[in-house]
Amino acid sequence: MFTITKQFAFSASHQLAGLDADHPCSRLHGHNYIVEVELKGATLDARGFVRDYRELGPLKRMIDDEFDHRHLNEVLGHDHPTAEQLALFFYDWAHDRWPEVSAVRVSETPKTWAEYRP
Repeated sequence: MFTITKQFAFSASHQLAGLDADHPCSRLHGHNYIVEVELKGATLDARGFVRDYRELGPLKRMIDDEFDHRHLNEVLGHDHPTAEQLALFFYDWAHDRWPEVSAVRVSETPKTWAEYRP
């Protein structure tokens, strides 16, 4: 099995509902996010790729246009725009376009990651 990954980055704000008032994530705050998309294939195409990285350009454009420097509560339309929810959103979006997508990881800080893998 071959595995490739590509990272994308954006900055955005969010505020998480349902937390104690003294929880720092209950306040409006922001992160420099990293989205890592993983693709897998048992075989390679005629060019030797699982998928050409350039074909993932639409994901970069969508992230830049719809997520970068936005408020994630508004973008996702709910009060729980966690890294876990973002991983699921980006997985669904990418897997609909590229069936080789096997997982998506989202980082809010250099030491934290959330992953969605069906």
